[in-house]
Amino acid sequence: MMYDVIVIGAGPAGLSAAIYAQRSGKKVLVLEGKSYGGQIINTSKIENYPGIQEASGFGFATDLYEQAKAMGAEISYEKCMKIEKVEETEQADGASGKEPLQMAEEEQTEQKGFVVSCKSKQYTAQSIILAVGAVNRKLGVEKEGELTGKGVSYCATCDGAFYRGKNVAVVGGGNTALEDALFLSNYCSKVFLIHRRDEFRGEKKWELLLREKDNVHFYLEQTISELKGEERLQGLVLRHVATGEETSLDVEGLFIAVGQKPATQDFTSLVTVDAGGYIVAGEDCQTSIPGIYAAGDCRVKQVRQLTTAVADGSVAALAACAFCEESAI
Repeated sequence: MMYDVIVIGAGPAGLSAAIYAQRSGKKVLVLEGKSYGGQIINTSKIENYPGIQEASGFGFATDLYEQAKAMGAEISYEKCMKIEKVEETEQADGASGKEPLQMAEEEQTEQKGFVVSCKSKQYTAQSIILAVGAVNRKLGVEKEGELTGKGVSYCATCDGAFYRGKNVAVVGGGNTALEDALFLSNYCSKVFLIHRRDEFRGEKKWELLLREKDNVHFYLEQTISELKGEERLQGLVLRHVATGEETSLDVEGLFIAVGQKPATQDFTSLVTVDAGGYIVAGEDCQTSIPGIYAAGDCRVKQVRQLTTAVADGSVAALAACAFCEESAI
Protein backbone atom coordinates (compact mmCIF):
# COMPACT_ATOMS: atom_id res chain seq x y z
CA MET A 1 0.00 0.00 0.00
CA MET A 2 1.23 3.48 -0.89
CA TYR A 3 1.51 6.16 1.81
CA ASP A 4 2.58 9.75 1.62
CA VAL A 5 4.60 9.55 4.82
CA ILE A 6 5.85 6.57 6.80
CA VAL A 7 7.08 7.33 10.30
CA ILE A 8 9.47 4.83 11.90
CA GLY A 9 8.99 4.98 15.66
CA ALA A 10 6.04 5.85 17.91
CA GLY A 11 7.73 7.93 20.58
CA PRO A 12 6.92 11.62 21.15
CA ALA A 13 8.78 12.67 17.98
CA GLY A 14 7.16 10.01 15.79
CA LEU A 15 3.63 10.53 17.10
CA SER A 16 3.95 14.31 16.82
CA ALA A 17 5.12 13.86 13.23
CA ALA A 18 2.10 11.64 12.52
CA ILE A 19 -0.27 14.25 13.93
CA TYR A 20 1.22 17.08 11.86
CA ALA A 21 1.43 15.06 8.65
CA GLN A 22 -2.12 13.78 9.04
CA ARG A 23 -3.39 17.30 9.68
CA SER A 24 -1.70 18.33 6.44
CA GLY A 25 -3.95 15.92 4.56
CA LYS A 26 -1.39 13.18 4.01
CA LYS A 27 -1.84 9.43 4.30
CA VAL A 28 0.37 8.41 7.22
CA LEU A 29 1.61 5.08 8.57
CA VAL A 30 3.54 4.75 11.85
CA LEU A 31 5.65 1.61 12.30
CA GLU A 32 6.70 0.67 15.83
CA GLY A 33 8.63 -2.47 16.75
CA LYS A 34 7.80 -2.43 20.47
CA SER A 35 5.25 -0.18 22.16
CA TYR A 36 4.24 3.44 21.75
CA GLY A 37 5.70 6.19 23.91
CA GLY A 38 9.43 5.60 23.68
CA GLN A 39 11.57 6.45 26.71
CA ILE A 40 9.07 8.97 28.10
CA ILE A 41 6.79 6.21 29.39
CA ASN A 42 9.49 5.43 31.99
CA THR A 43 9.24 8.94 33.46
CA SER A 44 7.01 9.06 36.51
CA LYS A 45 6.44 12.79 36.42
CA ILE A 46 6.78 15.45 33.70
CA GLU A 47 7.13 18.97 35.05
CA ASN A 48 9.08 20.79 32.32
CA TYR A 49 6.66 20.66 29.38
CA PRO A 50 5.25 24.16 28.68
CA GLY A 51 1.55 24.46 29.41
CA ILE A 52 1.36 21.24 31.45
CA GLN A 53 2.23 21.71 35.10
CA GLU A 54 2.45 18.01 35.80
CA ALA A 55 1.76 14.76 33.95
CA SER A 56 2.94 11.17 34.00
CA GLY A 57 5.12 10.03 31.13
CA PHE A 58 2.75 7.17 30.34
CA GLY A 59 -0.25 9.50 30.38
CA PHE A 60 1.45 12.00 28.09
CA ALA A 61 2.46 9.27 25.62
CA THR A 62 -1.03 7.77 25.65
CA ASP A 63 -2.60 11.14 24.89
CA LEU A 64 -0.25 11.57 21.91
CA TYR A 65 -1.04 8.06 20.69
CA GLU A 66 -4.81 8.55 20.93
CA GLN A 67 -4.57 11.95 19.23
CA ALA A 68 -2.60 10.52 16.30
CA LYS A 69 -5.13 7.71 15.87
CA ALA A 70 -8.08 10.11 16.11
CA MET A 71 -6.49 12.19 13.36
CA GLY A 72 -6.53 9.12 11.11
CA ALA A 73 -2.92 7.99 11.25
CA GLU A 74 -2.44 4.23 10.90
CA ILE A 75 -0.24 2.64 13.56
CA SER A 76 1.17 -0.83 13.04
CA TYR A 77 3.36 -2.76 15.49
CA GLU A 78 5.98 -4.03 13.07
CA LYS A 79 9.73 -3.62 13.09
CA CYS A 80 11.18 -1.87 10.06
CA MET A 81 13.87 -4.17 8.68
CA LYS A 82 15.06 -2.17 5.67
CA ILE A 83 14.38 0.99 3.68
CA GLU A 84 15.23 1.16 -0.02
CA LYS A 85 14.92 4.06 -2.41
CA VAL A 86 13.00 3.38 -5.62
CA GLU A 87 15.36 4.60 -8.28
CA GLU A 88 13.97 6.35 -11.34
CA THR A 89 15.11 4.94 -14.67
CA GLU A 90 15.77 7.12 -17.67
CA GLN A 91 15.86 6.02 -21.30
CA ALA A 92 16.89 7.90 -24.37
CA ASP A 93 14.13 8.82 -26.84
CA GLY A 94 13.25 5.82 -28.98
CA ALA A 95 15.46 3.46 -26.98
CA SER A 96 12.51 1.44 -25.72
CA GLY A 97 10.81 1.01 -29.06
CA LYS A 98 7.48 1.96 -27.46
CA GLU A 99 4.98 4.54 -28.62
CA PRO A 100 5.12 7.89 -26.70
CA LEU A 101 1.54 7.41 -25.37
CA GLN A 102 2.37 3.95 -24.00
CA MET A 103 5.52 5.30 -22.35
CA ALA A 104 3.60 8.18 -20.77
CA GLU A 105 1.00 5.80 -19.31
CA GLU A 106 3.75 3.61 -17.81
CA GLU A 107 5.47 6.65 -16.30
CA GLN A 108 2.25 7.65 -14.57
CA THR A 109 1.94 4.24 -12.89
CA GLU A 110 5.61 3.98 -11.95
CA GLN A 111 6.15 3.89 -8.19
CA LYS A 112 8.60 6.45 -6.84
CA GLY A 113 9.82 7.09 -3.33
CA PHE A 114 10.83 4.42 -0.81
CA VAL A 115 10.07 0.79 -0.05
CA VAL A 116 9.91 -0.09 3.65
CA SER A 117 10.32 -3.78 4.41
CA CYS A 118 9.01 -5.37 7.60
CA LYS A 119 9.12 -9.07 8.50
CA SER A 120 6.08 -10.08 6.46
CA LYS A 121 5.01 -6.94 4.59
CA GLN A 122 6.31 -4.16 2.40
CA TYR A 123 5.05 -0.60 2.28
CA THR A 124 5.85 2.27 -0.06
CA ALA A 125 5.95 5.98 0.71
CA GLN A 126 6.91 9.26 -0.86
CA SER A 127 8.84 10.29 2.26
CA ILE A 128 10.20 8.74 5.45
CA ILE A 129 10.63 10.11 8.97
CA LEU A 130 13.12 8.26 11.17
CA ALA A 131 12.08 8.78 14.79
CA VAL A 132 13.66 5.69 16.28
CA GLY A 133 14.87 7.32 19.50
CA ALA A 134 17.57 5.90 21.73
CA VAL A 135 18.08 2.88 23.97
CA ASN A 136 19.69 2.46 27.37
CA ARG A 137 23.43 1.91 27.51
CA LYS A 138 24.68 -1.18 29.30
CA LEU A 139 27.11 -0.99 32.17
CA GLY A 140 29.29 -3.71 30.63
CA VAL A 141 29.82 -5.70 33.83
CA GLU A 142 29.83 -9.50 33.93
CA LYS A 143 26.41 -11.02 34.78
CA GLU A 144 24.60 -7.83 33.78
CA GLY A 145 22.58 -9.64 31.14
CA GLU A 146 21.87 -12.69 33.28
CA LEU A 147 20.63 -10.59 36.21
CA THR A 148 18.54 -8.16 34.18
CA GLY A 149 15.02 -8.53 35.53
CA LYS A 150 16.46 -10.34 38.55
CA GLY A 151 17.63 -7.30 40.46
CA VAL A 152 19.16 -5.32 37.59
CA SER A 153 16.87 -2.76 35.94
CA TYR A 154 17.08 0.24 33.62
CA CYS A 155 13.77 1.77 34.71
CA ALA A 156 13.27 2.94 38.28
CA THR A 157 9.72 4.10 37.71
CA CYS A 158 8.82 0.72 36.19
CA ASP A 159 10.41 -1.52 38.81
CA GLY A 160 11.02 0.64 41.87
CA ALA A 161 7.86 -0.44 43.69
CA PHE A 162 9.18 -4.03 43.80
CA TYR A 163 11.97 -2.88 46.12
CA ARG A 164 9.88 -1.19 48.78
CA GLY A 165 11.74 -1.32 52.09
CA LYS A 166 14.89 -2.79 50.50
CA ASN A 167 18.39 -1.51 49.79
CA VAL A 168 19.09 -0.50 46.19
CA ALA A 169 21.77 1.28 44.17
CA VAL A 170 21.62 3.71 41.26
CA VAL A 171 24.62 4.18 38.97
CA GLY A 172 25.01 7.28 36.79
CA GLY A 173 25.63 10.99 37.02
CA GLY A 174 23.01 12.67 34.83
CA ASN A 175 19.47 13.84 35.43
CA THR A 176 18.03 10.36 34.95
CA ALA A 177 20.22 8.87 37.68
CA LEU A 178 19.46 11.71 40.09
CA GLU A 179 15.73 11.55 39.43
CA ASP A 180 15.77 7.76 39.77
CA ALA A 181 17.52 8.00 43.14
CA LEU A 182 15.03 10.59 44.35
CA PHE A 183 12.11 8.46 43.21
CA LEU A 184 13.50 5.32 44.87
CA SER A 185 14.19 7.15 48.13
CA ASN A 186 10.43 7.30 48.64
CA TYR A 187 10.14 3.50 48.55
CA CYS A 188 13.44 1.98 49.57
CA SER A 189 15.20 1.64 52.90
CA LYS A 190 18.55 2.84 51.53
CA VAL A 191 19.58 4.21 48.15
CA PHE A 192 23.27 4.16 47.19
CA LEU A 193 24.06 6.63 44.39
CA ILE A 194 27.21 5.62 42.51
CA HIS A 195 29.07 7.85 40.03
CA ARG A 196 32.52 7.49 38.49
CA ARG A 197 33.31 11.22 38.75
CA ASP A 198 33.58 13.55 41.75
CA GLU A 199 30.57 15.63 40.69
CA PHE A 200 27.30 15.04 38.88
CA ARG A 201 26.36 16.15 35.37
CA GLY A 202 22.69 16.50 36.25
CA GLU A 203 20.86 19.59 37.44
CA LYS A 204 22.02 20.91 40.81
CA LYS A 205 18.47 21.06 42.18
CA TRP A 206 18.15 17.26 42.07
CA GLU A 207 21.44 16.79 43.90
CA LEU A 208 20.41 19.26 46.62
CA LEU A 209 17.12 17.44 47.12
CA LEU A 210 18.95 14.11 47.39
CA ARG A 211 21.39 15.45 49.97
CA GLU A 212 18.44 16.32 52.18
CA LYS A 213 17.40 12.65 52.22
CA ASP A 214 18.64 10.62 55.18
CA ASN A 215 18.37 7.34 53.31
CA VAL A 216 20.43 8.41 50.25
CA HIS A 217 24.18 7.67 50.39
CA PHE A 218 26.71 8.97 47.86
CA TYR A 219 29.60 6.95 46.41
CA LEU A 220 31.54 9.29 44.11
CA GLU A 221 34.62 8.38 42.08
CA GLN A 222 33.47 4.77 42.19
CA THR A 223 32.73 2.20 39.51
CA ILE A 224 30.97 -1.15 39.76
CA SER A 225 33.46 -3.96 39.21
CA GLU A 226 31.31 -6.95 40.13
CA LEU A 227 27.69 -8.02 40.48
CA LYS A 228 27.13 -10.60 43.21
CA GLY A 229 24.51 -13.31 43.02
CA GLU A 230 23.51 -16.16 40.76
CA GLU A 231 19.73 -16.44 40.63
CA ARG A 232 19.18 -12.86 41.81
CA LEU A 233 21.32 -9.81 42.54
CA GLN A 234 22.66 -9.93 46.10
CA GLY A 235 25.25 -7.19 46.14
CA LEU A 236 27.87 -5.08 44.38
CA VAL A 237 31.61 -4.61 44.52
CA LEU A 238 32.72 -1.01 43.98
CA ARG A 239 36.21 0.10 42.99
CA HIS A 240 37.55 3.58 43.71
CA VAL A 241 38.74 5.20 40.49
CA ALA A 242 41.91 6.72 41.98
CA THR A 243 42.99 4.26 44.66
CA GLY A 244 41.58 0.97 43.40
CA GLU A 245 40.20 0.27 46.86
CA GLU A 246 37.17 -2.02 46.78
CA THR A 247 33.95 -1.75 48.78
CA SER A 248 31.08 -4.22 49.04
CA LEU A 249 27.45 -3.13 49.15
CA ASP A 250 24.56 -5.40 50.04
CA VAL A 251 21.72 -4.46 47.70
CA GLU A 252 18.82 -6.29 46.14
CA GLY A 253 18.32 -3.87 43.26
CA LEU A 254 20.58 -2.00 40.84
CA PHE A 255 19.17 0.69 38.56
CA ILE A 256 21.49 1.56 35.67
CA ALA A 257 21.25 5.10 34.28
CA VAL A 258 24.51 5.65 32.38
CA GLY A 259 23.10 7.22 29.26
CA GLN A 260 21.66 6.13 25.97
CA LYS A 261 22.70 5.33 22.43
CA PRO A 262 20.68 5.96 19.25
CA ALA A 263 18.61 3.04 17.91
CA THR A 264 19.90 3.68 14.40
CA GLN A 265 21.78 0.44 13.72
CA ASP A 266 19.41 -0.57 10.92
CA PHE A 267 19.88 2.71 9.04
CA THR A 268 23.59 3.51 9.23
CA SER A 269 24.12 2.35 5.64
CA LEU A 270 21.15 4.38 4.44
CA VAL A 271 21.82 7.85 5.82
CA THR A 272 24.90 9.62 7.14
CA VAL A 273 25.54 9.19 10.88
CA ASP A 274 28.20 10.62 13.17
CA ALA A 275 30.78 8.66 15.18
CA GLY A 276 28.22 7.98 17.89
CA GLY A 277 25.65 6.62 15.47
CA TYR A 278 23.38 9.68 15.58
CA ILE A 279 21.78 10.63 12.26
CA VAL A 280 23.24 13.77 10.73
CA ALA A 281 20.34 16.15 10.13
CA GLY A 282 20.01 19.89 10.53
CA GLU A 283 17.33 21.92 12.25
CA ASP A 284 15.15 21.24 9.21
CA CYS A 285 15.51 17.51 10.05
CA GLN A 286 16.70 16.72 6.49
CA THR A 287 19.12 13.79 6.31
CA SER A 288 21.69 13.08 3.62
CA ILE A 289 18.94 11.46 1.50
CA PRO A 290 16.26 13.76 0.03
CA GLY A 291 12.87 12.63 1.27
CA ILE A 292 14.19 11.06 4.47
CA TYR A 293 14.03 13.07 7.70
CA ALA A 294 15.22 12.39 11.25
CA ALA A 295 13.40 13.55 14.37
CA GLY A 296 13.98 13.26 18.10
CA ASP A 297 16.79 11.72 20.12
CA CYS A 298 18.20 9.72 17.18
CA ARG A 299 19.54 12.78 15.35
CA VAL A 300 22.61 14.92 15.95
CA LYS A 301 21.60 17.77 18.26
CA GLN A 302 22.69 19.65 21.36
CA VAL A 303 19.55 19.28 23.48
CA ARG A 304 17.54 16.09 23.86
CA GLN A 305 14.37 16.84 25.78
CA LEU A 306 10.68 16.03 25.43
CA THR A 307 10.05 19.50 24.03
CA THR A 308 12.76 19.17 21.37
CA ALA A 309 11.52 15.71 20.34
CA VAL A 310 7.99 17.02 19.80
CA ALA A 311 9.38 20.05 17.95
CA ASP A 312 11.45 17.81 15.68
CA GLY A 313 8.38 15.75 14.90
CA SER A 314 6.42 18.77 13.71
CA VAL A 315 9.35 20.17 11.68
CA ALA A 316 10.09 16.81 10.04
CA ALA A 317 6.42 16.23 9.22
CA LEU A 318 5.95 19.58 7.52
CA ALA A 319 9.17 19.09 5.56
CA ALA A 320 8.11 15.59 4.52
CA CYS A 321 4.71 16.89 3.38
CA ALA A 322 6.37 19.62 1.34
CA PHE A 323 8.64 17.01 -0.26
CA CYS A 324 5.58 14.92 -1.22
CA GLU A 325 3.99 17.90 -2.89
CA GLU A 326 7.16 18.81 -4.77
CA SER A 327 7.58 15.21 -5.92
CA ALA A 328 4.07 15.20 -7.32
CA ILE A 329 4.73 18.16 -9.61
